[in-house]
Amino acid sequence: MQTGWNLDNSYSSLPKSFFSSIKPTPVKAPRLAIFNDSVAEMLGLNANALKSDDGIAELAGNKSPEGSFPIAQAYAGHQFGNFTMLGDGRAVLIGEQITPTGERFDIQLKGSGPTPYSRRGDGRAALGPMLREYIISEAMHSLGIPTTRSLAVVTTGEPVFRESALPGAILTRVAASHLRFGTFQYAANFGTVEEVRTLADYAIDRHYPHIESDERRYVTLLQEVIKRQAILIAKWQLVGFIHGVMNTDNMTISGESIDYGPCAFMDEYDPGTVFSSIDRQGRYAYGNQPYIGGWNLARFAETLLPLMHENQEQAIEMAQEAISEFNRLYHTHWFKGMRAKLGIFNEEEQDEALIDTLLSMMNEHGADYTNTFRALTFDTREESDLFNSAEFAQWEELWQARLERQEESKASSAALMQNSNPAVIPRNHRVEEALEAAVELEDYSVMERLLEVISKPYEHSEKQAEYCTVPSSDGPYQTFCGT
Repeated sequence: MQTGWNLDNSYSSLPKSFFSSIKPTPVKAPRLAIFNDSVAEMLGLNANALKSDDGIAELAGNKSPEGSFPIAQAYAGHQFGNFTMLGDGRAVLIGEQITPTGERFDIQLKGSGPTPYSRRGDGRAALGPMLREYIISEAMHSLGIPTTRSLAVVTTGEPVFRESALPGAILTRVAASHLRFGTFQYAANFGTVEEVRTLADYAIDRHYPHIESDERRYVTLLQEVIKRQAILIAKWQLVGFIHGVMNTDNMTISGESIDYGPCAFMDEYDPGTVFSSIDRQGRYAYGNQPYIGGWNLARFAETLLPLMHENQEQAIEMAQEAISEFNRLYHTHWFKGMRAKLGIFNEEEQDEALIDTLLSMMNEHGADYTNTFRALTFDTREESDLFNSAEFAQWEELWQARLERQEESKASSAALMQNSNPAVIPRNHRVEEALEAAVELEDYSVMERLLEVISKPYEHSEKQAEYCTVPSSDGPYQTFCGT
């Protein structure tokens, strides 16, 4: 059977310093753990062929698809504020799939063995973290958030050694591209101005072709990336998603969410929420994500300065003017999303105070973020400190009065809220439950059921009810990178 690969390799047309040619390291006994039929269809791939022995061999890196030119990409980045040289230390880009509709997607094998950038690492991945990325990326897609996606996870039949021996796995990641802020930092710090220009022109051609004829296209490139990041981070905040490791090498030029390591969704509303075991200072806490987004964009802007203007002072002025728009853009998108979560269509000056007061009360009373908005959507008031408080009663009067002042009907407001407030998110305890069953028992039914439920987060159906319950409090939840 033909698998349907239609691979191109445009990234390898860049200067050789941007990548290393490297084949995935074969594994002993690859087996298909989970496969994403909808992604295969989107890519124009034959799912049945990819589920065959030959197809699994391709997904494991034991066999190269026709047209593949496997490479590991070089990049750098600020990790927790510290600049360092990086690169694909455990991933290989096997090519760029051109879909039947003409779209281009990177196809990357994550956990496929050591590369020149592995820094003494084994280049492998454990099954649990790869399944976590599969779950979270599918949840983000269903929530309408730009994201990389996962085509498949295969087990390798070989252990990987972290704190203990764990089953190995390889994830096939699908991305609009793997062009990162850190890719530009690599070019700016270790290459020439012309190499930065070549990379910028490639990024424009791939993601922003409408600005190619712009005389100030490198300034416009920065502005376009700022817009997409403002929208992305606003969407994260609106559903309570915490990335956990917002290093510059984990921020994409395309505006997609990427690298689901120590990520998680917030239960109780608290801007200081941190899940990552390595984020000891709370740099990437939920409430800090917009500020870090701006900081990361400033680092990206620095790489483009020589392209913006030959006079450095004027280039810095242009960059600062562009960066100053991020906060306005972010807050515009976030407030629009928050209004929608409360059924508000138009704008009033008092809306900001209305939203801030609600969030402040939720924080004070330890209210669940997702379930609070779900309760407001359906006018259900379970017994809770928040809903039983006098200040909430006062706030609700103001909110109802606000809804009365707009032209749209209550039914329209209810519909807007249902489409803006998910019934379900991949709750941390549900994700752990699914991972434990899959990794420890080789039982994927728990994960498949979870994936089915979170695939329609705005459905608000009865079958989702059990996935809306909050976990019992048994200590703070912590996530790990899995590297």
